[in-house]
Amino acid sequence: MRKLFPALCATLFLLGCPGAGTIEFGAVLPLTGSSAVYGESVRKGIELAYEQIQAREDLEQTIGLRILDSESDPDKAAQLLEQLYDEGVLAVIGGVTTAEALAMVPVADRADRVLLSPSASSPELTGISKNFFRVFFSDFDEGTKMGVFAAGKGYNSVVILAKEETWARGVQEIFVEVFGGNDGEVMEVLEFPEGTSDFSGLVERVNTLEPSAVYLAAYAQDVAKLVEEITASGYDGKILTTNAFAPPSVLAEVGEAAYGVLLTAPHFEVDHEGEPIKSFVQAYDAKYGELPDVWAAHGYDALNVFVEAIPEPFRTASDFRTGLRGIEAFPDVPGVIRFDERRDVGKFPRVYQVVSGGLRDYETDVTKEKEELMKKLRELREQRRRAAMNNN
Repeated sequence: MRKLFPALCATLFLLGCPGAGTIEFGAVLPLTGSSAVYGESVRKGIELAYEQIQAREDLEQTIGLRILDSESDPDKAAQLLEQLYDEGVLAVIGGVTTAEALAMVPVADRADRVLLSPSASSPELTGISKNFFRVFFSDFDEGTKMGVFAAGKGYNSVVILAKEETWARGVQEIFVEVFGGNDGEVMEVLEFPEGTSDFSGLVERVNTLEPSAVYLAAYAQDVAKLVEEITASGYDGKILTTNAFAPPSVLAEVGEAAYGVLLTAPHFEVDHEGEPIKSFVQAYDAKYGELPDVWAAHGYDALNVFVEAIPEPFRTASDFRTGLRGIEAFPDVPGVIRFDERRDVGKFPRVYQVVSGGLRDYETDVTKEKEELMKKLRELREQRRRAAMNNN
C-alpha cells in the first residue's frame, strides 16, 4: 500500500479540504426511500472499511468520510454531490441506482472530480465520462448471461415484465437481443409505470400467453410483488430476474413464494473460505451481527479502492483519477478490480436460485450434483458387475 506524505497538505488546501493533511472522501447513498434496501447495505460496507482504514498504521494522513442521504431522489443526489465537491471532498461514492448515477455524472464533470458507483449497472453508463468509475458489472453482461442461460435450459418462450425506467429497459433489451439470437421467442414485453401497485392484469396476461418463463426487470419492491402474485396465480413456468431481487431482507419477506426463482448476481459467497472474503464476512458479522450481502461488499470495496488509488506524488485531483486507472489487480471481496479504458470492471454475473435460507449458486451446484450422480452411477455399475462375476 502506498504511503501518503505531508506534501499533500498544499494540494488539499487547493482542493478546499477542511483540514490540512486530511483527505476527505464522501458518499451519497439512498438511505431512505424506495432504494434504501440497497443503500443501507452499501453504507454498512463503507463504514466497516472506514473503521478498518482508521486503524491502519501505514497511512501517514488522515482519511475523512462524509455520508449523505439522497432519499432515493436522483435530483437530490446530484445536489448533495455538488455540495460535497464544493466543500472540498476529493472523490465520492455514489450512484447506487442507475437513475441517481445518470443525474450525478454531469455534476462530477463540472467539478472534474471522481464519482465511483458501487452498483449502478446500466450500459448507458459505460464510458459516459472520464470521471465516472464503477465496481459493479454492466447490465450488458447480466442480460447476456440470463439470455444465454434461459435459451440453453430450454425456456423457449418468455414474457418480459419491466418497469418503465432507464435501468430496467436497458437490461431487458439486452436479454431480448441475446435470447432471440439463441432461438428463443419473446412473446411480449409488458412495461408498467412508476407507482404501479396492481399487477393483476399483467399476471393474467402471463397466464393467458403461457410462456415457459417470465423475465422480471425492476427493482426489489416491484419484483417482490410480482413474484408473490405470479406464484399465487398458479403459473407453472419459470420466473427469471436480476440481481435487484437478491437482498436477503427481500427474499426473507417474500418467503416460500420466491423458492425456485432464478436470478443473475455477482459471484459472492459468505461461506467462502478464501481471503479476502472470509475476513470481510467475519468483520462485518462482528460489527453488525449479520452476514453481508453483495451491496455491502461493493460498498466496502469502493472505499478501499479510493485509498489504494491515492498516488505519490499527489498534486491535483486528476492525479487521483490517474491512480484509479493505474490499479492493476486490487483483490476486492466479490472479485479482482481492474478498470478498463471505459472505467468498467471485468466482473461477470452467475445464475443463482432462491432456496430456503437464501441463494445457491445454481451452475456450480448443478454441476456438482451431476458429478455426484455420475459417481454413484459408476459405483452402482461396478457393484452390479462384481455381483454378476460372483454369480458366474
